[in-house]
Amino acid sequence: MRIIAGEWRGRAIEAPPGQGTRPTGDRVREGLFSMLASRIGSFEGLRVADLFAGTGALGLEALSRGAAGCVFVERDHGALAILRRNVAKLGAGERADIRAQAFERLTPPTRPFDLVFMDPPYRSGLAQAAVDRLAAPGWLAAGAWLSVESDGAAPSLPPGLEPEADRRFGKARITLLRKAGC
Repeated sequence: MRIIAGEWRGRAIEAPPGQGTRPTGDRVREGLFSMLASRIGSFEGLRVADLFAGTGALGLEALSRGAAGCVFVERDHGALAILRRNVAKLGAGERADIRAQAFERLTPPTRPFDLVFMDPPYRSGLAQAAVDRLAAPGWLAAGAWLSVESDGAAPSLPPGLEPEADRRFGKARITLLRKAGC
């Protein structure tokens, strides 16, 4: 796996062996960031969250493209070790806030996120639960973007979130949502 664009373009990041953690592949990340870039323009200064972060590939890609900071949330100890090594290897420590916990225990940020990546385990039900939680006040800034990766149906939309795009990349389905109020 490699960072696609920005400051760390072409730099390799570590991925775990086996199927316990399923990192978002290069092709899917490239498609997702192309979709976002055409809508957002610049990633400069964005406050980002990478939920169910695994290797941190999505959040690290955003940091490489100029995001101000990223909160990485991961509870699996093996994935956390790889995430920490990836952050250190890229020198991203100043802009990375790694939370070793389940998303369900995360408290709302002091400043709402501008961009949230979510790639929970497929068929776990966590995508819908997380989307519902993020729609509550305090999580997302007005006009914020939310990317949900799944292998099936897009999540139901709670009030305040609007669909922006829905694309398939092989087995992966990327749904882009936007917080109302932009």
